[in-house]
Order: sequence, then C-alpha cells, then structure tokens
Amino acid sequence: MTTFSALNRNEVFSQLNREHFDVVVIGGGITGAGIALDAAARGMKTALVEMQDFASGTSSRSTKLVHGGLRYLKQFEIKEVAELGKERAIVYENGPHVTTPEWMLLPFHKGGTFGPYSTALGLKVYDFLAGVKRSERRKMLTLDQTIQKAPLIKREGLQGSGYYVEYRTDDARLTIEVAKAAASKGATLVNYAKAESFLYDESNKIEGVQVRDMLTGDVTTVHASKVINAAGPWVDEVKAIDGHSNGKQLILSKGIHLVFDQSVFPLHQAIYFDTPDKRMIFAVPRDGKAYVGTTDTFFDGDPKEMQITEEDRTYILDAIHYMFPEVSVSEKDVESSWAGVRPLIHEDGKNPSEISRKDEIWESERGLITIAGGKLTGYRKMAETVVNKIAQLLQQEKGLTFRRCSTKKIPISGGDFGGSANYMRYMEQAVKRGQLLGFTERESRHLASLYGTNVDEVFTIPYDENQSLPRILYVKLRYAIEKEMTVKPTDFFIRRTGDLFFNMKNVVDAEQDVLDEMAKIFNWSAMERQRYEKELEDEMSKATSVV
Repeated sequence: MTTFSALNRNEVFSQLNREHFDVVVIGGGITGAGIALDAAARGMKTALVEMQDFASGTSSRSTKLVHGGLRYLKQFEIKEVAELGKERAIVYENGPHVTTPEWMLLPFHKGGTFGPYSTALGLKVYDFLAGVKRSERRKMLTLDQTIQKAPLIKREGLQGSGYYVEYRTDDARLTIEVAKAAASKGATLVNYAKAESFLYDESNKIEGVQVRDMLTGDVTTVHASKVINAAGPWVDEVKAIDGHSNGKQLILSKGIHLVFDQSVFPLHQAIYFDTPDKRMIFAVPRDGKAYVGTTDTFFDGDPKEMQITEEDRTYILDAIHYMFPEVSVSEKDVESSWAGVRPLIHEDGKNPSEISRKDEIWESERGLITIAGGKLTGYRKMAETVVNKIAQLLQQEKGLTFRRCSTKKIPISGGDFGGSANYMRYMEQAVKRGQLLGFTERESRHLASLYGTNVDEVFTIPYDENQSLPRILYVKLRYAIEKEMTVKPTDFFIRRTGDLFFNMKNVVDAEQDVLDEMAKIFNWSAMERQRYEKELEDEMSKATSVV
C-alpha cells in the first residue's frame, strides 16, 4: 500500500524517480483518479501527477449530481442514457457515503420544455434504459401533489410534474476517495506535481515525463511505458507539450452555481426546471443550504483564474425568480458560489448545451494517449476503456499480461459497507461509537457520512482540550493531512470538507486557527503562512463576489 499522507509527500514525490512505471497518468480529477484505481487494481505499476490539488478543476465544481443523463433523451443519445444509468448504480454501490439517492421534481408548465405526455414517456423510457430499480422508478404527480412537494413553485400554467431519482454527490470527496483507493492498491499519486515535458526513446516515442514539484521547485523524471493525458480542461496544453496540436480540440463550457441559506430560500425538494430561455437548471437542497445552477456558456481563458461575472449571477437569480416567484433572493443573499468548466470536444456550429458529453480517446504519433469529454457519472467506464487500451498495447509491445477490469465491485475508500443495503445500519452503529468517544450525535453522524467506513480512524484521533480548534474540526484537519494528502488550507476548506461552498461561516471563524495548526504541523515560515493565508482569502473572495 502506498502512503497518501501529506507528511510523507516529499518521499512519495522522490519515489517517482526510483521506479519504472507501466503507466503514468497526468491529471488528478475524477477521470485520472479512476484510471489510476483501475490500472493499479489490474496489477499495473501506476503513478499519477496533478499540477494542483486533486479534484481542483472540474471535479470539484460540477452540479454535484451523479445523474443518469435524462437530458440526453432530448438529443436521442439512447446509448449514453443506458450506460450512464447503469454506471450511476455502480458509483452508488461502491461508495454510498458520498453518493445519495435524491428524488427530483420535474415540473411541467404550459408552453414549457416538457409537457405531461413527453414527461411521462421520457421518464418511462429513462427508467427502462437506465435499469432503474423498482423502488426508484418515476411517478407522475398531479398539480396539487406537485404544489405539496414544492409550495414555492410557479403556479401559473403549472400542470403537474414527474418525480424521479437522481443521485446527489460530493464530487471532490468522491474523487479523493477514488484516489485513496488507488493508493491502497499500490498506485503512487502526488498533488502539486506538474508535468512539464516528455521523455522520448530512440524511436521518438514517449517513455516518461519530467515533473516539477510546485511546492518546492524540485524537478524529477518519471519513466513509464505509457503516459495518459487525463488533464480535463488542460488536455490541449498537455498535448501541446508533445507538439501534438492537430486533430480534435477541446472547447470549454462554463457553469456557475449560487448557494443560499434555506432561511432565505426554503427549498426542501430538489427541482429540475425550465429557465425563461428554455434551458434547464437544478435547484438542490443540501445541509441547510440551497444551491442553484448551472449556466452553460463558452469560456475562453484559464480555468484556474475563472470567476463568476455579474451576468452569470443575474442569470441564475432571474431563473430563481421566474420559477419561484415568492422567493425574493438578491445578490446580497448569495452566501457562496463556484464556477467550473466542462471540457467538451469541439463540434462545429453547436452551442454548449448541444455538444455531446461523450468521452473520446486518441493517441498521438509519439504515443501520448489522451482521454477527454465524458461526465462524472461515467468515470469508471471511461477508466475501464482507456486501461483496456493500455493493457492491450503493453501486451503487444512488451508481452505483459494483466488482470481484467474489476472496478465494478471495488468499493472506493470509505465504501466498505458490503453494498448500499448495509449503509444505514452501519451509520447508526457508527453514530453510537462516536457518542461513546465524546462526540455529539450530530457530530458523529456528520463524520460518519463524510468518511464512511474510515470514520473510526477519525473518531480516535487524539485531541488535547487546550487545542484552539473545536474537536470536530481538529480531527477532520488531522485526518485530511495524514490520510488525504492535504497540504494547503484551500485543499482542506474547499475539497476535503466543502466548507467554503456550504459553510462559509465555519471558514471565517476557523481560518486563523487552521492556518496556525497547519503552520505548526508543516513548520511553515512566516512568509509561507502569509502566502497560504492569501490563497485562502482569494478563494473566499472569489466565492462571494463577481467580476
């Protein structure tokens, strides 16, 4: 088992240079993490490098739904719906602590995108194609039943609704848990490690990567038989390092989400609804908040520097006022927000909503294998496809043989419940164990839902009563550093806890104490502490302002 601790990160980085890998993956989002897990589980010696933190791109800035692709029925992408629906069930079974069934209301109004007949038929076909289990199959609700479920919804022209199940997830934690599972299978994964150039053999074929440690500036070489470019929005940049800029190109689609407290937007039912311009967006309740999104506009710029514009924010606010006329939220009620991009494969003449979300794989003349497109829901299948290709190439070129894909049945880290049917029983037992160790019932439940079957490691982290951080935050921080390769406060508050999006008050209150504790653990200089504090302040500002 490879360590996944920030305390040993320098050793892990140096390990990259000491071994020859079968495959090195560039990109630590959900696609790259999924590939690393699949490859390592088959017995391939696997490395992964990520230039920022794991999940720091698209994989922490989605709508946070593992959904079955209902919208693709409108575009007659039947195979896509069938495959995504089945993958959704696998994602849930392998990690029910980070993926939760969520009943979704699909209202139909006179003149809207969906009507009573198209909704009933569409959801029925969806249930069939996606293999939806009997208990989660669609229901059709009357006008009165719809209002009962969502009393704030626009009543003018309302005819009824469809009621079906989507799966809500924490996209960043899903990625982290997949990465941890890959490490447990022997993969070597390092964050803040940027692939800067490729190594070539005498035949001018790629045989590795030169990687820079973005924290120390150190450079190392990673030798590998195969290199996979799974860099998400940065796929074209990685291709350009290889001098390979011809062929298919990415186009980035920007999506934003706004977060409100339920005291100002009392949303208790997830809703998928029409906007005035006939696009569709989600409004989802989560942990006492309501988040709404997403937009879908072309983006030309650096995804690392992306911010929400006033136009983006106004679009979402207008959509809320259109569908929820009694909700009078304004820009001052936005507690937090996030902007992300979907890396789509360019199709001439199509707007962002029309471009297919299908994934594609291609190989350069010098052997760089690139995977792009796709959706969060399909990450496991995408990984299976690309690792099948790697296994085939390694067998042809080197006579190596590996096990078949087994990730359908591999729980992600924290997902060892023996299936979703055992989840609730485990949770109740975990809550009791947490209470016996001094946590409140609410704290115990929160930790168990966050960490799944890893929660006992969190419960038993020693705590000094003189510590300035509250116990629950302290154990989360120690676990994030020691078991989840957290090296910056932004890693912790954005991608390990989600607090910067869904509990900004906690970030504001705990910011200085977390910085102090991390400075002590990592022995930061005053200048380093100042730099990390500024990074966190910048992210807080981005989440609460527009440009």
